[in-house]
Amino acid sequence: MKRFVFVLCILGLTLSCFTGCQKKDRNQAINTSPDSAINTNAPNTTNTANTTSVATSSLTPAPALDNLKIKDYFPLQNDVEYVYIGSGNEYASYNVYIDYIRDTKVQQRINNGGTETVKVFEIKNGQLTMLSSKSEVYYRENFLEATGGESEVYLKEPLVVGNTWNLKNSKKRTITNIDVDITTSMGGYKAIEVTLDTPEGKTLEYYVKDIGLVKTIYKSGELEVSSTLDKIKKNVAYTSVIDFYYPVKESEKLHYSSKSIGFKTNDKTHKVLEEAYKNIAVQKQEKPLLNDVQINILYLNIDKIVYIDLNSAFIAEINKQKQYEKAILQSIANTFGGYYNSEKVILTIDNKAYKSDNISMKKGEYLKVNLLGNIRDKE
Repeated sequence: MKRFVFVLCILGLTLSCFTGCQKKDRNQAINTSPDSAINTNAPNTTNTANTTSVATSSLTPAPALDNLKIKDYFPLQNDVEYVYIGSGNEYASYNVYIDYIRDTKVQQRINNGGTETVKVFEIKNGQLTMLSSKSEVYYRENFLEATGGESEVYLKEPLVVGNTWNLKNSKKRTITNIDVDITTSMGGYKAIEVTLDTPEGKTLEYYVKDIGLVKTIYKSGELEVSSTLDKIKKNVAYTSVIDFYYPVKESEKLHYSSKSIGFKTNDKTHKVLEEAYKNIAVQKQEKPLLNDVQINILYLNIDKIVYIDLNSAFIAEINKQKQYEKAILQSIANTFGGYYNSEKVILTIDNKAYKSDNISMKKGEYLKVNLLGNIRDKE
């Protein structure tokens, strides 16, 4: 059993540690700034045409074997999806999306069909380092500057055979080849081979110039689990199905609509959700977000409470819909609390405690999420 868990934990650069593959408690203790403050100046290197897949039909020429750089073997690209197919384990197949890129940092989202894991990598001082890894993260948040967690070096210059670096828990990585032939469904490549040695077994990791990780192979006794890059999709978005709640005239219960929402690299989550919330098209509904209402800040705090700050236009609109005020507040709590899988939502207006003509809240007072007994609508 220990060997099985270990296999899932070390499948290479992007496989997450699967201690449980069902969407159970999605709450994560987070200490990070909301993504509303993200810098979106990362270069966009993707194809702006329709979704495409990169393919190669012949063996890629070997790179020059001098002055190899990590940035060439771990390119940072916007709006791409890497699709890996696996063997030896049901979770060896997975997809990788790029949530955020800033300077030399990238946040990857790995989905293996059982769980989603977010990892942050940085290329700095001649090293590729995984700064953090969070499992079961089904919401989109910017963790580029989050602190805490154990880091691990995946690549280290100089990229020459024999370069070895020690890791925690009696593990070490060694560059064991810089000119090995690797064949995938996309074609043949010359790759750098890195060997991760652990007390339980070893993993071979293969990196290709201008592409990145193309294959991992874990070996332990007779057990072998592999993941191989099958395709690279460009100009794509990570999609998530989100429930948006709202009151409906002549109905005592809240209604909701499930929408598939797309997020591209460096999109601001609160702005994408704001736009989607405003554009729900259901008959007889009272929209919680109208006209000039804007979400200033939205994030899940370390206390597992969702914090959402709206501009003062919300109060002007809510005072026109006094009979629906409680239902609208509950709709907002259900929508954003449900998205972050939180039971509590603190709503403020321009960073001040909520106050309308009818309802005043004290500082720190929260709305309680209630997802039971609501009615699902179709747009």
